[in-house]
Amino acid sequence: MKEKKSVISVVIDGVSGIFLPIINLLSAAGILKGVLAILTAANILSGAGETYVVLNAMADSLFYFLPIILAFTAAKKFGSDPFIAMVIGGVLLYPALTDLFEAGTSIFFAGIPMKAVIYHSSVIPIILAAGLLSYVERLAYKILPDMIKGFLAPLICIIVVGLVTLFVFGPIGNVIGDGMAAAYEFLYGISPMIAGGILGAVIQPMVIFGFHWSLVLVAMNNVSVKGSDTILALIGPAVFAQAGAALAVCLKSKDKNFRSICLSAVLSACFGVTEPAMFGVNLPLKKPMIAVCIGGGVGGAVAGLSGAQAMAFAFPSLVTLPVFLGNGFGLYVISCMVGFLTAFTLAMVLKYDVAKDEAPQAD
Repeated sequence: MKEKKSVISVVIDGVSGIFLPIINLLSAAGILKGVLAILTAANILSGAGETYVVLNAMADSLFYFLPIILAFTAAKKFGSDPFIAMVIGGVLLYPALTDLFEAGTSIFFAGIPMKAVIYHSSVIPIILAAGLLSYVERLAYKILPDMIKGFLAPLICIIVVGLVTLFVFGPIGNVIGDGMAAAYEFLYGISPMIAGGILGAVIQPMVIFGFHWSLVLVAMNNVSVKGSDTILALIGPAVFAQAGAALAVCLKSKDKNFRSICLSAVLSACFGVTEPAMFGVNLPLKKPMIAVCIGGGVGGAVAGLSGAQAMAFAFPSLVTLPVFLGNGFGLYVISCMVGFLTAFTLAMVLKYDVAKDEAPQAD
């Protein structure tokens, strides 16, 4: 008899399966971004130079066009046409639309206002779109005559799913993220330590659903307007917690291929890109992800206590630590170590069958 899975397990397994085919690509891109950060920080490479532009395009293209890539893997997972899904992903990143959305310009489709949402590097809207596509596509092919369904079914799918994504799926994630950003500002006003503990614990699960981008936008605005930001400081320990938990899983695993995935994920997380560690290692095994949340929460509380702030916008990583130089920097570095060691220790102590669950296969 097949064991019945909980809703949470089904969701986690589904999301992990969608990301699994591109885990090594995510690691490679994350490592390249880290190397570029080191080269520019050491003044070996100019951030304004053409060589940097070319290499940065290689490093950043995967993340920028992530909705199109996930459209393919999600469609394969849901059993819908991956090429139709990729076209819908392309709609979300179409330059003319992207320019309007990034400018915050109101868009009216047939007189109906469409909320401006930034879709590059987003996750949830295109996954929901691929899921909806599987139903719309089956229905279209079922009811349309054979003579016209070959071209009319894809047309209907692109229009229906594309509009639902732009009007519903994108704004839902944006509204939730904005609410979380407002809650953070409220908590930080009460206690930076409490805010750090809560944000550090939830920031990585937020990344799963793309809700973290609202906080990122707030952080960008804070740096631009105030010259400093606390959000980036408080999420730093959670980044290192992903690396710590993935390292523990690596040490507990006996599968050489999976250990290779783990090590590249650890390196990528240290460079500030946590997706490989999260989707390829910690999330599928579940308990290491719990260790990440606890480690991020404990480290985040210490970061809040330090009072450290980012003086420029940069995602937390080993190479961007100088961004946090100033008051509380020493304790902030300790907070990142605390996040790493806490997650590592818990992931080593918690009982889970690595041999049984490791290296899950994509459907």
